[in-house]
Amino acid sequence: MTAAAKSVLTGGCQCGAIRFALSAAPLKVSICHCRMCQKASGAPFASFADIDRNDFAWTRGQPAAFRSSSIAERDFCPRCGTPLSFRRIDGPRIEIMTGAFDRPDRVIPIQQFGTESRLGWVVAIANLPSQTTLQNYGSDKLGGVVSHQHPDHD
Repeated sequence: MTAAAKSVLTGGCQCGAIRFALSAAPLKVSICHCRMCQKASGAPFASFADIDRNDFAWTRGQPAAFRSSSIAERDFCPRCGTPLSFRRIDGPRIEIMTGAFDRPDRVIPIQQFGTESRLGWVVAIANLPSQTTLQNYGSDKLGGVVSHQHPDHD
């Protein structure tokens, strides 16, 4: 991504040490249920936006990397530990975790992979009883919470 390119989407880690920008929309957005992605994300599945490396740039800081297999590395913030990406070694694309985007609502999955490891209860998540954060904590308790996370913008 060139310095003059206008950002289409931006994002970063929890602490703000690592930031990134895209100059074009992702090629696809997907969910992966494989066991490696479950462990890498610490969640029942991971969601990724697949981006051509020419349309992507780290705009603040440099992530650390873990070689999670013989074919791929996973980037993360060395300061706060936020998982940021999956990338094939020497591949032409990078897959950014959708939760790291400032506007994750703009990166909508269209496909699932690794479904042999999908946890049975994942399918029924939408039908579980739900509450907003305010309903869960109440205004008194929530009013006293101070976030140390970087805001969803620069």
